[in-house]
Amino acid sequence: MARLSLSVCLSRNPMTQPILTGQVSPEGIDWIPSSVHPSEMFWRQLRYADFDVSEMSLSSLSIAAWRGMRDWVAIPVFTTRRFFHTGIMVRSGAAIEDPRDLAGKRVGVPEYQQTAAVWARGALEHEFGVSPEQIWWFMERPPARSHGGSTGFVPPPRVQLDHIDPRSSIGALLERGELDAALIYLSGRNLVDRTTRGVSELWEVRPLFADPVAEGQRYYAKTGILPVNHVVVIRADLLEQHPWVALNVFSAFVAAKQAVFGSLAALEGELGTGGGLLEPWLQIGAVERSALTRLTEIDPLPYGLAAQGTVLETLTDYLAEQHLIGRRSDVSELFAVSTRGL
Repeated sequence: MARLSLSVCLSRNPMTQPILTGQVSPEGIDWIPSSVHPSEMFWRQLRYADFDVSEMSLSSLSIAAWRGMRDWVAIPVFTTRRFFHTGIMVRSGAAIEDPRDLAGKRVGVPEYQQTAAVWARGALEHEFGVSPEQIWWFMERPPARSHGGSTGFVPPPRVQLDHIDPRSSIGALLERGELDAALIYLSGRNLVDRTTRGVSELWEVRPLFADPVAEGQRYYAKTGILPVNHVVVIRADLLEQHPWVALNVFSAFVAAKQAVFGSLAALEGELGTGGGLLEPWLQIGAVERSALTRLTEIDPLPYGLAAQGTVLETLTDYLAEQHLIGRRSDVSELFAVSTRGL
């Protein structure tokens, strides 16, 4: 059987690096890799289908599928996870000291339907009692450069949403006092987002949560959820012709993850005999042996549907609550049939 030559597009992070560098590749497939900022990648995929395999916004994929757009099929590989509400930034003079103070405020968001924003609004509503309808939203991306421009996005009922002038950006409006907060702040240069200055460069802008790590730990202890953001997708017409590609690509991403995190298990094994790389830190008490053992026993970034617990169902609930899809759907239908039991 001839090997397939496929284009793959990924953002740069530890989970994807072994694939981008060629360290890992699927059986029977030759990769042509590209690394693109996620904002641009998702826009290019939804509008132009530039790549055979890529990461994709899980919310945009869900919205597209609910609207009958089935150009992409997911495999249960989740390359990024984060407590997105802990990244909310506020202007110091906006009288916002608590998440509840966001009610009635002007809040910027790159894209209303992006997964990070869905998770952050879900946390605001369910943890702090602030609903999307209580906030005045300002969206940076115009329809032509947004993910929603390809999925038919319109503002949900009773949600006040304005588009930021194309000559301005979230960062600029924060500095001028024309926004009170940013739900998500993206400053990486790409063809979609306009904010270019890092948040640390902005005058009088600070995190809403003084200790974002502590808030993330509190949220996880209460909910058991580490929100998932990106999923890997494959062109549906490609899978119709070559259904074996789904499991081969999945196995490659598992191997890439093992290449990154598998060394922890090896390191823990070395420590049992002495002479491991962390042995000096263990000897002076800077690292506890029990802590390293726990790192090898727990996978906070699991692949496969079975290991997700309530994470994917919660995201689907939030999409329905926020009127981005008409009703709660079966999230497993987004995934290749051969991968649903993984």
